[in-house]
Amino acid sequence: MSEQHRVRTALGAGRWFPADRQELGAMVTRFVDAADVPDLHGRLVSVIAPHAGYEYSGPVAGYAYRAARDDAGRHGPPETVVILGFSHRTAFRGVALMDGTAFATPLGQVPLDTEAAGLLIAADPRITLDHRPHVGEHSAENQVPFVQTVLPEAELVIALMGEPDPMLAQMLAATLGRLAARKKVLVVASSDMLHDPDYERVGATDRATLKQVAALDFDGLCSTWSYDRQVFCGIGPVTTAMRFARQQGCAKGTVLHYRNSGDDHPESRGEWVVGYGAVAFATEDGR
Repeated sequence: MSEQHRVRTALGAGRWFPADRQELGAMVTRFVDAADVPDLHGRLVSVIAPHAGYEYSGPVAGYAYRAARDDAGRHGPPETVVILGFSHRTAFRGVALMDGTAFATPLGQVPLDTEAAGLLIAADPRITLDHRPHVGEHSAENQVPFVQTVLPEAELVIALMGEPDPMLAQMLAATLGRLAARKKVLVVASSDMLHDPDYERVGATDRATLKQVAALDFDGLCSTWSYDRQVFCGIGPVTTAMRFARQQGCAKGTVLHYRNSGDDHPESRGEWVVGYGAVAFATEDGR
């Protein structure tokens, strides 16, 4: 297979989500159907969704994608879904876009939007085609089966952000805004929330963080984040999605759902608790 027609494959199938097509499809559909989301009174432009193993975070992610499915029914589906993840293990500068022409999960292949990727790359030298950071990284690829299920006609741009640099997020949001002037785009920010043994601390911190997110206070959010206090592990994707939403005319975010692993798995309290939030950003006039 040539570089021009390369199909990349989800390496986390069987670990983060089921490797069986029927089982995976039924699980994602169940999560989305079970979610009860409000009418956003506008066109959806970005969402935040968690990326842990589906057993843990899938029910919360279902809220973000129920909002996407409902919005597609009201305003038409996006042409391109830009998934913003980050690297858990590989330090690098800038934004690495997955190369190739398609991405395969157990649900089948989904086209990669090479036109959109080309526009992004041409806009700033910090955005490159580089598959290396994607190898073994689940933050972005765990979103793909949800997109395939609720937005089956959309093409993808799968991106990983390197260091948590506010200037990088500002640049990427502006660049995505230029892409959105040419194509109908939905941005998905992939991130879990606070990781800590203290169940009460995780819940209280996450709820305060979600208030900042709903207020589109990306500067305040960045000021509360540190390597020792990662209120979002994917702070770069989250603040990029927030900035993009503001540029598109969104005045606030809507917290769709929140839970943490200690809610559903009480045995994890005192050992390791992880927060999961789903947030939607919609323009007020639906344009």
